[in-house]
Amino acid sequence: MPESGEPKQPTRFGPVVLAGLMTAALAAVTSAKAWVRLDLPASARVGLTADDLRADSPLALALSLVVLAAWGVVLVSRRWARQVVLVIALLADIGVLACLVRAPGDLPDQIRTQLSLGHAGSASPTAAYWVALVATLLGLVAIGQGVRYAPRWPEMSSRYDAPTGAGSDGPGDDVRAEDLADRELWKAMDEGHDPTER
Repeated sequence: MPESGEPKQPTRFGPVVLAGLMTAALAAVTSAKAWVRLDLPASARVGLTADDLRADSPLALALSLVVLAAWGVVLVSRRWARQVVLVIALLADIGVLACLVRAPGDLPDQIRTQLSLGHAGSASPTAAYWVALVATLLGLVAIGQGVRYAPRWPEMSSRYDAPTGAGSDGPGDDVRAEDLADRELWKAMDEGHDPTER
């Protein structure tokens, strides 16, 4: 390897973003399901359905959707914005984890209070709870990797941005003419014209 060249730093863009999206989606799906099931004797279940004896965590669902949306923003944002969004995702994922930690104690009491059952029945976590817990923990790892590697991730070209009307800083007249044509195209679309129709 030549001495003048520096070793290429790994970006891990694809694997990290894919892991983040998958874990966030899985956490969101399982957060929408019941996390705790209350087991009662048959005599105490009269008039109650299975759904009455289950509870979920709406706050965890909302926070997991924030994490999922954050990964979507990471795909289209630039360096400084990515770092901010990943910090938001980290805080939201920690919130989901806090909901998971409290769920086995809080949700059974919530069911008992709603049904006026006192201290009856034993509670047990559902499969969705355990899947959400694993997905949230793996999501924290993905976010940590994102914070570490995001400064080296590729960014979308500024040519896809909407023109701002400011003069071009480009190297020549060709770039300025292209910017002018882009502005006219955006203006036509804003006025409701279809640029594909002649």
